[in-house]
Amino acid sequence: MKTRLAVTALIFMVVQGVLFGVGALLVLSTAMRAEMETLLPYVIVVSFALAAPISWLIAPRMMQRYSRRRPSWDVEGAGY
Repeated sequence: MKTRLAVTALIFMVVQGVLFGVGALLVLSTAMRAEMETLLPYVIVVSFALAAPISWLIAPRMMQRYSRRRPSWDVEGAGY
């Protein structure tokens, strides 16, 4: 459990940055620009709240050595 929590903490800021970027683009590039001062704090809070569970779900995938089956011709120690 400690490893998953550590990986989640590493991924958290990246996920939060992506979520904030998407939210900020939506606010700044649409007609909502007039309410920018009100909406951007909400974007920050929502990105912070959503980043934790999304990071928790991504962490096991990041800890896997291989996320898909290796082809039969890919032999361990083949040198490539």
